[in-house]
Amino acid sequence: MLAAVIFAVAALMTMTGRGGGNFFVLVLALAGTGMHLAATTGQFILIVSSFTASLLFGKNRVTDWKLVGFIGTMTLVSAFLGGFFSDIVNDRLMKVVFAAGITLASLMMLRPARKKPRNSCHSAFEIRSGSTSYGVNPLLTVPAVLATGFLSGMVGISGGSFLVPLMVLAIDVPMHTAVGTSTTLVTVTAGAGFLGHLSTGHFDCRLALPLALAGLIGALLGARLTLKIAPAKLKLLFAVTSLLAAAIMLATVF
Repeated sequence: MLAAVIFAVAALMTMTGRGGGNFFVLVLALAGTGMHLAATTGQFILIVSSFTASLLFGKNRVTDWKLVGFIGTMTLVSAFLGGFFSDIVNDRLMKVVFAAGITLASLMMLRPARKKPRNSCHSAFEIRSGSTSYGVNPLLTVPAVLATGFLSGMVGISGGSFLVPLMVLAIDVPMHTAVGTSTTLVTVTAGAGFLGHLSTGHFDCRLALPLALAGLIGALLGARLTLKIAPAKLKLLFAVTSLLAAAIMLATVF
């Protein structure tokens, strides 16, 4: 039953560029798994499922590799540190941080993307995606990405919960490109966070391996569906599922 739920979560969350880390952790926590073990297992499932989906997104050219390199380098380090230091935070506080973080991300996605001048003087470089051009402001993105990686690694959620809103709202990246790019970045964040958690001893391969297989199959289905759905619907799906995960997690705390 748990594998079936993970399959459905992977398919749905791949469509929002998150891979499913927040819901993987939520499902495992509700199933009675301790929060630290749930975080480690969730990130292992993420590594497998997001890597699989990223291959399909890359094949269909909806991944921006410049952003992958720019953001991925920072999240690699910060996510590892988040996972490494997670052992000093108790389960209850981790759940509250989890809920607060994804609630903020979902509310951001309910706001319309603001229009910015194509050539901003604050942009360090410009990236083109088809006929669309957008600039990256390092003064905004660097602190946000470092915080995103650390929080994602600590709680065991996918960095896409924060990276997608960051790319869509702050950099004006098209939604499909943000989903494809975020999915690749999730693989980096999940891998670094997993290694950090693994160093604390919170891992059970007998639980993780069959669930990762279910996540892999679900991610393939979700990636194929993503390419057929309108950007506005993807944004709404992102916000609604994030709010739902936050509400359920808070219910387990109080």
